[in-house]
Amino acid sequence: MAKTLSHPSFLASALLAWYPRHHRDLPWRHTRDPYAIWLSEVILQQTRVAQGLPYYETFLAAYPTVQDLAAAPEAEVLRYWQGLGYYSRARNMHRTAQQVVAEYGGKFPDSYAELLKLRGIGPYTAAAIASFAFDEAVAVLDGNVYRVLARIFGLHSDIAAPSSRKEFQAVADQHIPATAPADFNQAIMEFGAIQCTPAKPDCLFCPLQSTCWAFQHGQVSLLPVKSKAKAARTRYFHYFVLRHGEQTYLRERREKDIWQGLYDFALAETTEPELPAAELSRHLDALGAALDTSQAAEPTAAYRHVLSHQKLEVRFHPMALAEALPEATVRDLGLRAYSVTEIEALPKPQLIANYVEQNIRTTR
Repeated sequence: MAKTLSHPSFLASALLAWYPRHHRDLPWRHTRDPYAIWLSEVILQQTRVAQGLPYYETFLAAYPTVQDLAAAPEAEVLRYWQGLGYYSRARNMHRTAQQVVAEYGGKFPDSYAELLKLRGIGPYTAAAIASFAFDEAVAVLDGNVYRVLARIFGLHSDIAAPSSRKEFQAVADQHIPATAPADFNQAIMEFGAIQCTPAKPDCLFCPLQSTCWAFQHGQVSLLPVKSKAKAARTRYFHYFVLRHGEQTYLRERREKDIWQGLYDFALAETTEPELPAAELSRHLDALGAALDTSQAAEPTAAYRHVLSHQKLEVRFHPMALAEALPEATVRDLGLRAYSVTEIEALPKPQLIANYVEQNIRTTR
């Protein structure tokens, strides 16, 4: 670890003076509990504060301790996570909680090096817990911190390249004061979130304006350098919403793909947006579905759902059944008939949850 400062550097001095006057009052900033801090950091990965805050409060109410989270069924944890996306975060969080209980007696390790030994905890999260809960002087490095450091020090390395992390980490560690590591880490992240923002940063009233390389050289909009991610691929989903009486068939997604562990309907994925009538008939024949033609309904218009590395174009095909699906179909496809109340309790992708809310609930 880089040597830390016993006296604040110019960067730390400015940020530590700025932070008390401008920071947002957030609940995880009022605790030294490593579990609560860890929970907030996991939720805020890929999630804005405004969206993540109610989930944080709900999770803490449902699982006040790491032991409570570890003992919970995974399906229940995923249901509480519903709407946040990136569901692997919830699964990894659940497994890490179980590891803390099984291997550490329910107590989080109190050092950066030991925290890194936990499954699902990387350098950023370990640094956050170590500094916020245990006052260890190790600098955090997230997107906000990358941006602040790149602009202040004129760093032009591509922040999307893994090789750049060592360079930025060294700079951050050089400026974290040994006397106030938690406040410094909170301050630099908050500064990037509300002052040194990606677009339209508030340079006019920036306390670091005179020492900011990017401002002095007219390159604020050019830093940090970040290579573009690969274009997202598009997938076409056709869901068969099979209903018999008051029950609807869903299945748990067990394959290693998006939404693993969540529930959706019988699915046909195609290479083109439309599902031709002949293809639709073939899928229905394979299902062994006997349709109630008196309740025929048109497929929905396409729903477009954007994930991190792919785009989904989804159509729902509501189908009333004249009789229950054959047992062989149910077994082979992993389907099961659920009541509306049971469906509401299942963990579902937000896209499926929205469809259920708008279409299935109202048909009772």
